[in-house]
Amino acid sequence: MIILGIETSCDETAISVVEAKGAYADTYGGLEELSFAVLGSALHSQIEIHKEFGGVVPRLAKREHIKNLPIVYQEALRKAEMEKGNLPDGEAGIEMICVTVGPGLEPALWTGIVFAKELGEGLKIPVIGTNHMMGHIASVLFSNKLESKKAQVENKVEFPALALLISGGHTELVLLNSWIDKKKIGETVDDAVGEAFDKVARMLGLPYPGGPEISALAEQARQENIQMEIKLPRPMLHSKDLNFSFSGLKTAVLYYLRSLGAISQVQQKEIAREFEDAVIETLVTKTKKAIEEHTPKTLIIGGGVIANKALRENFLNLNRDYPDLKILIPEKSLTTDNATMIAAAGYIEYLQNGLKEKELKAEGNLDI
Repeated sequence: MIILGIETSCDETAISVVEAKGAYADTYGGLEELSFAVLGSALHSQIEIHKEFGGVVPRLAKREHIKNLPIVYQEALRKAEMEKGNLPDGEAGIEMICVTVGPGLEPALWTGIVFAKELGEGLKIPVIGTNHMMGHIASVLFSNKLESKKAQVENKVEFPALALLISGGHTELVLLNSWIDKKKIGETVDDAVGEAFDKVARMLGLPYPGGPEISALAEQARQENIQMEIKLPRPMLHSKDLNFSFSGLKTAVLYYLRSLGAISQVQQKEIAREFEDAVIETLVTKTKKAIEEHTPKTLIIGGGVIANKALRENFLNLNRDYPDLKILIPEKSLTTDNATMIAAAGYIEYLQNGLKEKELKAEGNLDI
């Protein structure tokens, strides 16, 4: 099946054409022979527009999505060699559309939904609403060779599986007994980890988005062997549950900066490294606790924050403690918001539930 994925949950306008194969069965988490190939993908980032505001402005994001969706759509078709005239029936090669309906910024989500519905009506093909967070889980099903034509899936999820989803708006642990049977077992009680990165970056005078800026400084600090004399807190590190908290860590950085007054470049690097180390220790420790409690066969880490180099390395090192655990992390282009993962998640939804009639509407706080 040829699927068109559409993603507009925040500030990325993304469309991807994906070839999907698979079948429903009682084995392999309810699905078998699940495989994907990326035919063509296009994305337009709004970072430069929102940078001056220090974060995403919903009304501007909506405006840019409306302007860029038709352009990105044509670019995705061109890359997939499916623009009009290249197939006997032109765009009729697309058999289904999957569009993000939540969670995310509702004004932004609506732009993708309206575009998908109009496109579906024009092409006379079904449209399926897709959960953005399930997209982050499905992102690990693609190989690390997406730049090659029709890169085939290399990764398989063995159940039970544990998913850690870390992004600007979410930090949560999800237990999957199958693709159908899933349960959230831990979440942040305040700030999401990506949000904490951005807020601390703003305190340090770094540009938006702050996560990559902090990571770059932290990496420099490690290379130069620069380290803070004091340790920042690791909130809820030893709590009995699997929840997270990053507000206290962010506040500790604020108070420390106030105690210093003006800071040097060296101090900026020290703080960036210690903050990142605190985040990594918290995420890894909580994930290990979840592994001990639920003994998963697969660990999935998805979301924009896993693009962080040090975090990726620390999670891959878990194989030393859990040699039988399969650890799946998406390639970096699939860690941020993208339409390829939406196409995959939508196809999984289709295999499970078929084409059930369901109202397409934006749900900003949609749960997994």
